Amino acid sequence: MAVLKFEELLVWQKSQDLAVEIYAHFQENKDFSFRDQIKRAAVSISNNIAEGFDRNSNTDFKRFLYFSLSSNSEVRSMLYLSVRLNYINENKANSLIENTNEISKMLRGLIKSIKD
Repeated sequence: MAVLKFEELLVWQKSQDLAVEIYAHFQENKDFSFRDQIKRAAVSISNNIAEGFDRNSNTDFKRFLYFSLSSNSEVRSMLYLSVRLNYINENKANSLIENTNEISKMLRGLIKSIKD
């Protein structure tokens, strides 16, 4: 069965969930540049999936999936940094990092499945 809209993609759903968690956790962080950057990167994951899905070609969709993968890696990197800066406890960070690892695997699988 073909996917007809991006909302049906599990990776889009999981990336939305991640963004909600990032927003909730870092909302009160007083380091505004850090907070805004991790939030922007988190939102970018699902937005790039959505934007690429409605492009006219598989090549474009794959390109946007790679953007999404890059944003996901940026979030993961910032989560490691957030532990070092004492913005988040290690257990919570590890849970979020695991979510980013799962999203990466899903994105890579989707990229591989798309024919040029």
